[in-house]
Amino acid sequence: MSSPLLKVENLTKHFPIGGGFFTSIQPVVRAVEGVSFSVQAGETFCIVGESGCGKSTVARLLMRLTDPTGGRVLIDGIDIAGLKKDELRASRRRMQMVFQDPYSSLNPRLTAGQIITEPVENFERLSSRQRQALAADLLKKVGMSPEMMHRLPSEMSGGQRQRLGIARALALNPMLVILDEAVSALDVSVQAQILNLLMDLQQQLGIAFVFISHDLGVVEHIGHRVAVMYLGRIVEVAPCEALFAGPVHPYTEALIAAAPVPDPTRIRLDVLIKGEVPSPVNPPTGCAFHPRCPLAQDRCRKEIPPLVQIADGHVVACHVRAPAQDTSVSSTLAFDPPNNVAALAGKIA
Repeated sequence: MSSPLLKVENLTKHFPIGGGFFTSIQPVVRAVEGVSFSVQAGETFCIVGESGCGKSTVARLLMRLTDPTGGRVLIDGIDIAGLKKDELRASRRRMQMVFQDPYSSLNPRLTAGQIITEPVENFERLSSRQRQALAADLLKKVGMSPEMMHRLPSEMSGGQRQRLGIARALALNPMLVILDEAVSALDVSVQAQILNLLMDLQQQLGIAFVFISHDLGVVEHIGHRVAVMYLGRIVEVAPCEALFAGPVHPYTEALIAAAPVPDPTRIRLDVLIKGEVPSPVNPPTGCAFHPRCPLAQDRCRKEIPPLVQIADGHVVACHVRAPAQDTSVSSTLAFDPPNNVAALAGKIA
């Protein structure tokens, strides 16, 4: 098994907030707590969870748009969390990001061609002919007409703007693309087009994706492995089919049960959790999910459960469901790529 393209070790991010007038202790928002995982070349690694669980913060930490409080982010063995400004700039060619809002993430004063070629011109000089050829080639790759390079983002639909964002991300030939809720703002029919596009591009170019979403239906179709986050921590990691066929953590069961199912004959899990997500400023002791968990025991209220392997490639952090005799493991389990990634595209064609 080759070394992972991306390896995240004990990644942590705390955001300080204003403290009280009579105290020297400054409270913090514990957005991400000890997150670890790995991504192989050509893999789609999905991160799911409720709003506020820390998914988007992880994305920004992977891109070094936000500096981590602790932990390491290694791209091809190089820890970008410790790079200086010039070294970090050079590493930008390896990784790019597609943002959630396909309009506000694009410069409204630049044409599509200028938006696509701008990242490249940050590293090398291009002639006018080279810029046009590059823009035309990338627009074709994302299913758009080369003539659209002269349009402004305001003259495009939401799906076209998201395709433009993907074309911009591909301009530097990155090894890793992070997609933060990249299809959540689009209509269902346009979502399917974008997802098929991403899988086709992955097959052609061998790109790895970190796909962040709250839509389990989308994740089920595009993902190879899935990590479930709750209140800043990963509580379960498994191959996509295994996770949806047999979720282990009570929170994962609740997430899948809450997802709408278009097939009325399909049997759904009957899982009900109560209460609200605790505050990341003052998280519960022990397992963060125990105030809402129907299976919670005394141990859950006192000890943070480690990630324990329960099957090949499947780990879970749960005192009740994880066998006591197993030893804790990191969630950087290996990815075994499928024989034909394109076969996944048929599921949503």
